[in-house]
Amino acid sequence: MAGVLVREDEPFEKALKRFKKTCEKAGIITEMKKHQHFEKPSERRKRKIAAAKRKRLKLESRYQ
Repeated sequence: MAGVLVREDEPFEKALKRFKKTCEKAGIITEMKKHQHFEKPSERRKRKIAAAKRKRLKLESRYQ
């Protein structure tokens, strides 16, 4: 569970921004988006294959 301690004389907006950043780093937001709707196993496979292709192309372009 991500948490942020509000510092003395710190505006609420700044503390909220730090909280959002810690949630993003912890991967909470991406997990929440994954569970918002049901994803069929075939869709999950397609998404993972597409991510692997993007990653491979990125690595190949780096070494050329």
